[in-house]
Amino acid sequence: MSRLIFNNFIRFVVLVVLQVFLLKNVTLYNLSTPYVYIMFIMLLPFEIPNILLYAFAFLIGITVDAFYDTPGLHAASCVLLAFVRILFISITVQKEGFDNEPEPTMSNMGFRWFFTYALILTLFHHFFLFNLEVFRFSEIPYTLSRFVMSSMFTVFLIVLTGFLFYRRKERSK
Repeated sequence: MSRLIFNNFIRFVVLVVLQVFLLKNVTLYNLSTPYVYIMFIMLLPFEIPNILLYAFAFLIGITVDAFYDTPGLHAASCVLLAFVRILFISITVQKEGFDNEPEPTMSNMGFRWFFTYALILTLFHHFFLFNLEVFRFSEIPYTLSRFVMSSMFTVFLIVLTGFLFYRRKERSK
């Protein structure tokens, strides 16, 4: 249990540092900005209590908000992401599978499930984030293009990271 806490703490720190000091300055044509820090929420164990999931989502969101000077935008988007995560997992994962696969990683759940999971959660997070950020009808085309491009960039980086840390399951004989 302490190993799990330590691994998630390290993941939190690494993703926030990566987001704030490296990816904050990475944009493609001022349309696409990756937000890979959301992987922290996505990769938390299945059995985490919902109240703790919401607290961690708020904590990572408010931490990123502190560095981005966006009061509450990332925190609100991350809490929505946690809500969508709970719904997605309750619909797609059997309760009995929690013992065998403790975390929703590509290694444990397979590429198709992980890609769908990352795509849906990223789309919800980014749509909410960009609409909260702009919130003007005159900016709808620009906001939608940022939403689509940033979502594609973020999902690409999340899946790439999933492949980098992919461990093939050992089959039981």
